[in-house]
Amino acid sequence: MTVGNPTRQELRRATPAAGQELAGTVALVTGGGRGIGRVLAQALAGAGAAVGLIARSDEQLAESVTLIAAAGGAAAAAAADLTTEAATAAAIRQLERQLGPVDLLVNNAGIGGPAGDAWEVDPESWWRTIEVNLGGVFRCARLVLPAMAARGGGRIVNITSQAGVLRWPQVSAYSVSKAAVIKFTENIAAEARHLGVCVFSVHPGLTPIGLSERALTRSAPPGSPEDRMHAWVRNELSTGRGAEPAQAAELILRLAAGHADGLSGRHLSVHDNLDAVLARLDEVRHDGLYQLRLQELP
Repeated sequence: MTVGNPTRQELRRATPAAGQELAGTVALVTGGGRGIGRVLAQALAGAGAAVGLIARSDEQLAESVTLIAAAGGAAAAAAADLTTEAATAAAIRQLERQLGPVDLLVNNAGIGGPAGDAWEVDPESWWRTIEVNLGGVFRCARLVLPAMAARGGGRIVNITSQAGVLRWPQVSAYSVSKAAVIKFTENIAAEARHLGVCVFSVHPGLTPIGLSERALTRSAPPGSPEDRMHAWVRNELSTGRGAEPAQAAELILRLAAGHADGLSGRHLSVHDNLDAVLARLDEVRHDGLYQLRLQELP
């Protein structure tokens, strides 16, 4: 099912004026109906890209499209459950017909998963987290990569988390799924390098929107794993260890524009100084930095 059906001619008229860095490109953002996905979609549209949005909620997608259009951007949306191959493929093909071939894929859709010791949480909820957070990334990447390869280039940004680098006890489904996406990023970047496709893993920081909203707006049984997780999130944000959504948007825009293609296959954080990292690119490559790997113990 699609949300909004502008013609390609209408989308061209809505595209922001030439001179913007992403003008003439098409970006696809999953989880674009709300939270950080909406912020990223708005930023990409503001930089001139025509943006396709995928999420499960028709209502939220329609709101995102309206906000982008009101700002003079071009957007279209298709509702789909990314755990379903056929629905995901149909949504991507529909957006490609409306907007054109995808130049940039931002795999942002994700869920937090159950909280608790791994042997006590609901196993179906645990596996659904893997299916959404990892399976959705895999499905979308494999659906857009062949066309990118045929055109000789493209970029994929997988929104991950430091939870995939550091352990997060009692939030194992989320942590494991993000670690898997980071490693998938490394593998697919190596596989697609000769095709001109760059792939990145990005930690957007702990922001007050998206998955954090549950910790900020809802209560959990006192002393429960979920309550402890919520308390940690609130403490991180209140003590200034979080990030603003605009920081993530700025990083994604730089990756989308090709400013850091030499870092393809790396796990980047919104807290990194990208210019400083690029200045030491030879060292990053030689020492295998910004990758998920085992460190030698002393």
